[in-house]
Amino acid sequence: MAKSNLEISCPACGKITLLRREPVYEGFTKTGETLSCSGCGETFGSEADVPFNMDLRPEVFTESDRSDSVEVFDESEKQRVCRYCMNYTVNPFTQWCSLHKKDVEATDTCDKFKKRESESPDS
Repeated sequence: MAKSNLEISCPACGKITLLRREPVYEGFTKTGETLSCSGCGETFGSEADVPFNMDLRPEVFTESDRSDSVEVFDESEKQRVCRYCMNYTVNPFTQWCSLHKKDVEATDTCDKFKKRESESPDS
């Protein structure tokens, strides 16, 4: 398949439809493809004869429409949260506090909080 766009503007029916590709066989050997309009069945001789519709999607939004990145939490809110504590351990099945020896959540807080050396709890 040379073109990835399957949308065509059919000259026979005048509609924007999909291109139908049907294999042609001689016995059990594929010898080619038949290209046709899925709406009216108009056939095209080759890939070069197919009127592909290159206007896939209209550009509605531009970069100026994107919102600024929002920082919900500031650095002071990382104080005393288990996720940033050196006693916090994560594995695929649980989140664990090695100081209190119990399951915790990343957003739990503790009076015996000790800041982790690195910011990433995975390291």
